[in-house]
Amino acid sequence: MTSETLLVRRNGHVCTLVLNCPEKKNVLTDGLFVEFNQKMREFSEDDTIRTVVIRGAGDEAFCSGYDISALTAGTDPHSSGSGSNSFSSFETALESIMNYPYPVIAMLNGYAFGGGCDLAVSCDMRIGADHIRMGMTPAKIGMIYTLEGLTRFIQAIGLSRTKEVFFTGRAYDARHAKEMGLIDYLVPKAELESFTYHLAEEIAGNAPLSLKGVK
Repeated sequence: MTSETLLVRRNGHVCTLVLNCPEKKNVLTDGLFVEFNQKMREFSEDDTIRTVVIRGAGDEAFCSGYDISALTAGTDPHSSGSGSNSFSSFETALESIMNYPYPVIAMLNGYAFGGGCDLAVSCDMRIGADHIRMGMTPAKIGMIYTLEGLTRFIQAIGLSRTKEVFFTGRAYDARHAKEMGLIDYLVPKAELESFTYHLAEEIAGNAPLSLKGVK
C-alpha cells in the first residue's frame, strides 16, 4: 500500500494499482497523479514486474475522471489546457503508463468517463465488464481537450470515432464501447477479475525481452 487513495497489490510477476476512492467514484486528483507516476517509475526499475493491472475500487466506477472543482480552479476553459498544472501532472502520469517497459492492462470494473476513459485508453489492453459505460465529456463542460489526449484516442479507435466521441460527449454502453475499440475484451461482470488476471499471468509468463520489444 502506498496511500489510502492508491493501493498496490502484487502476485508474482503481476502488480495491481487500485484507484481507491470509491466514495468519490475513484476521481483523479493532482496528488494521485504524483503518486501514480512515482509507483510506475518504481515498477520500471523492478524487472520482475512484467504486467501491471490498473483498476478502480468497488464495482461502480473504474474512474469518474478529473476532480472538476480542482481542475477548473486553475484552468481557462477556452484554453487548450496545456499550461495547467492539472493537465501537466495528468499527462506525466499517462506517459508513465505508455513508457512503462512491460504491458499495462486496464481492468474496467465500472464506468470510465473523461480523464478516467483517457486513463484506460493509455493502457496497452482494456478489459471491461458488461455493465460499464465509457465516454469523454469535455464538450459537456466547455473544455478543449489536449492534443496529446486526442492523439491517444485516434491511435486507439481511429480519427472518425474520435471525432464522434468528443463532438457528442456521449456515454457508450459496454457493447458499443467494444464495437468502437474502446474495450478489447468484454466479459460478464462476475468473470472480470478471473479473466483479467488469467490474461495478465499469461502475458507475464512470456519472455521478458520479447514483451519489452513489442511494447
